[in-house]
Amino acid sequence: MSWQAIRWRKHDDEQCRRNRVARMIYPGRNKAAIDGEFIVFLIGAEIHKPWNVKQWWPVARSMQVMQKEIGKNPEIGCLHIDNYGMLKPISVQYWRSFEHLEQFARSNTWSHLGAWRMFYQAFRDAEDVGIWHETYRVGPGQFEAIYGNTTRFGLAAAGDLVPLHDDSTSAGRMTGNQADAVPSPLDS
Repeated sequence: MSWQAIRWRKHDDEQCRRNRVARMIYPGRNKAAIDGEFIVFLIGAEIHKPWNVKQWWPVARSMQVMQKEIGKNPEIGCLHIDNYGMLKPISVQYWRSFEHLEQFARSNTWSHLGAWRMFYQAFRDAEDVGIWHETYRVGPGQFEAIYGNTTRFGLAAAGDLVPLHDDSTSAGRMTGNQADAVPSPLDS
């Protein structure tokens, strides 16, 4: 076995451990908990002509490179990423702050700025592939993320996953006043 194969295997073992944890089912009703403000960043592409691989492959490859870079460098400030879809892929990202996201996007230290420039120089007027993003700043207590018998993903993977009390309701959690809450239809 070569040195490179040993190094890859070590990385692969760590990835397998993370995958096992990610696939673990957390029984019952749980909620995501995260301290302070955070950013939800949605970024995606629309592949209008999937047969024209030379137009969309550089975009897909750039996203893979950036996400690998983010995963290896927690100081960047990205808390978690979930990816979905094929012809209309979307990446849901949770960031510690807008400043962290902005620093990653505009810094010459990381790969994003170069990929951003490449896209707009090469594909700005092409109709084969499009890219988009949405950014949301979320303050403390201004969100609800509930999970029932699921794996840990989304905001629960970015922060903590904690059990919900049996008497907990959406209205009570969002207003902070459990007395204002209407009973859950599950309680009937």
